[in-house]
Amino acid sequence: MPSSSASSASSASSASSASSASSASPESSSAPTPFPVRTLGGPTVLLEYGGLRFLTDPTFDGPGDYPSAGPTLTKTAPADASPADLGPVDVVLLSHDEHADNLDTSGRALLADVPLTLTTPGGGERLGGKAKGLADWESVELDRPGGGTVTVTGVPAVHGPGPREKVEPFTGQVVGFVLTGEGLPTVYVSGDNASLDAVKEIAERFAPVDTAVLFAGAPRFPVLFGGEPLVLDSAQAAEAARILGARRVVPAHHDSWAHFTEGRDELLAAFTAAGLADRLDPDWTRRA
Repeated sequence: MPSSSASSASSASSASSASSASSASPESSSAPTPFPVRTLGGPTVLLEYGGLRFLTDPTFDGPGDYPSAGPTLTKTAPADASPADLGPVDVVLLSHDEHADNLDTSGRALLADVPLTLTTPGGGERLGGKAKGLADWESVELDRPGGGTVTVTGVPAVHGPGPREKVEPFTGQVVGFVLTGEGLPTVYVSGDNASLDAVKEIAERFAPVDTAVLFAGAPRFPVLFGGEPLVLDSAQAAEAARILGARRVVPAHHDSWAHFTEGRDELLAAFTAAGLADRLDPDWTRRA
């Protein structure tokens, strides 16, 4: 079980602001050895990083409908593994707790067995227990097995088109994450973000990024924001990778749900058109 200590937003900002977006070149320094990343369907990804096992937005239910106060969400495919298949998870990185395509019934049950869940400030209050909310640029340090720490920093995410203050009343608060540590690669997990301006803010502090887990899929509902994407579309995901100077990109959140309007084919086409197909994670590409 990783123990954690919190850092202030100001210290997280100052400690991590060495690079600017303009210098976000993946060739600017030698790349650390890649670490295991396993996509499981939808937004659920297992990262083995710094001796700890991180799981993003757990969704393990079978196909079915999720009625809500807004549009009904329909899951179309099961996850590629069950919680029992995964083994122990040290930390859940939960972009938000309010939508079933990011935290379904089985995923919610899993949280009880995980030592720490990092999420939005509001989500931390709603979930209680072992959940902790992170504001933008707030960080926690997690003890690594054998010594040292992993720093997890909460970063901006906007779940829809337009400024946060206009989007959040409809889609809620969302958080992304950056993982860093001495001798470790820099990892960005976008969460349900649709804002390239937010990506630019993150790049100013952390670029170049070694691995970017980019939620995409261009999810849409006609009744929300005129049907504009609520998360990055494929072309925006490629642009986000360029802004971040990402050496490796692991797309997620582009399958298994009916409201995702762009999938693997569109992502491959967009990254190829942008001249960035070589940045796509080879394991992800082989599955395409």
